[in-house]
Amino acid sequence: MRQDEFEDIVDEAFHNLPSTFKDAIDNVEIVVEDQPDDVACRSVKSSKDSLLGLYQGVPLTQRGSWYGMSPVLPDRITLYRKNIERLCSTDDETRVRIYEVLCHEVGHYFGMDERQIRAAMRSWEGK
Repeated sequence: MRQDEFEDIVDEAFHNLPSTFKDAIDNVEIVVEDQPDDVACRSVKSSKDSLLGLYQGVPLTQRGSWYGMSPVLPDRITLYRKNIERLCSTDDETRVRIYEVLCHEVGHYFGMDERQIRAAMRSWEGK
């Protein structure tokens, strides 16, 4: 799949997030990279081939009254195209996996742990 096609699917996935979450997201950059660098892998103790996405920023649950008192850079959600595509054998599988990875990283933005993310994703299915 071409980079621009992948990015279009990421954009579509974002627009398909449940509105209660999508509407609450602010100052977040969503980017696509081929593969994670060593720094990204070390930050989450993952191998270069297994990391599918990464949230970098200050989760909403950790923002104190100090947050935003001066300009802040956007939080960042990165999806790793080659790693996602390696797990998928069709474009439809890729589309589903992109949505799952994006949902997972958005969960981290909201300060959810892994258990909470899985529960939220189950509740989103079919909506």
